[in-house]
Amino acid sequence: MAGSSRGNKRRPMSEINVVPYIDVMLVLLIIFMVTAPMLMQGVKVDLPEANAEPVENQDSEPLIISVDKAGQLFLNVGSQEEQVLSLATIKDRVAAVMRRSPEKPVLVWGDRAVPYGEVVTVMVALQEAGAPSVGLVTENPR
Repeated sequence: MAGSSRGNKRRPMSEINVVPYIDVMLVLLIIFMVTAPMLMQGVKVDLPEANAEPVENQDSEPLIISVDKAGQLFLNVGSQEEQVLSLATIKDRVAAVMRRSPEKPVLVWGDRAVPYGEVVTVMVALQEAGAPSVGLVTENPR
């Protein structure tokens, strides 16, 4: 009888089987990779094409001001992102955000059909609101 207990070696309780945790982590990673592009919502804008270097990755979500082909302005802050706003309202809201987080990136999505002067007017208003720099979003040519 004393010899039979040697064959029943039990693992100590300190060893944890991590294989199920790795499986769960990989499933969550796939879910996040699939849903992340869907989180980017906004107004449909036909962006101009340009060969430009991408801006370094920012940790915070940028403020995005969209100018559609009719020249209407939209802001991605608040619950009503699809609401048309005046330039003065956008300037006030951007100023409030800049007071809380002055390093927040500010980007303009201007439709290619919008006259250049309107986009410049928006950029000037954003800089007056306290945005240290304003970037323009473009698409890479295909």
